[in-house]
Amino acid sequence: MKVAVKSLDNKKVGDIDLSDAIFGILPRKDILHRMVNYQLAKRRSGNHKTKQIGDISGTGKKPYAQKGTGNARQGSLRSPQFRKGAVIFGPIVRDHAHDLPKGVRKLALKSALSAKQAEGKLIVLDAAKAKSHKTKEMAKVLKDLGIASALIIDETPDANFTRAVRNIKHIDLLPQKGINVYDILRRDTLVLTKDAVAQLEARLK
Repeated sequence: MKVAVKSLDNKKVGDIDLSDAIFGILPRKDILHRMVNYQLAKRRSGNHKTKQIGDISGTGKKPYAQKGTGNARQGSLRSPQFRKGAVIFGPIVRDHAHDLPKGVRKLALKSALSAKQAEGKLIVLDAAKAKSHKTKEMAKVLKDLGIASALIIDETPDANFTRAVRNIKHIDLLPQKGINVYDILRRDTLVLTKDAVAQLEARLK
């Protein structure tokens, strides 16, 4: 499929042929859902923990005799039924990440790219290079392009462009290697440079 290539001045500077196998498939919502869950589970720190009986500081002495007191038998004051005792079945430090086949992850990325293209929310730029690092100037450029919330992907982000966009609200900039389904979906528009498109198509074919 042919898509117009724009410059940062919002002028058409040509066309680009996008691969139907990457930007033209029917998006799979179930696959996108699995991929987002995979990404969010992987980023969880998993360091929440409650104290088990071995973590409680206190005596190991039996509170009172096993028989003859009329009380229920007890073996430790650190048991969960006592105040300041252990917590049973509480969370422990663990890794929340789970596996997802490589083919599914690749299909999810293709689905996310195709969804943006189908919605008309994919913009291809000739290059993402700025003469100035001024945020105010870049904010005006993006406004003229009709971009309010976007993920911008470049093969090797330009230093001036990076500095200009990093303080603009709802604008994310990533290198092509860092493109991911969650960041594509959380922003309204996907902006790709021609170099990023070439590298993406070579990587996903």
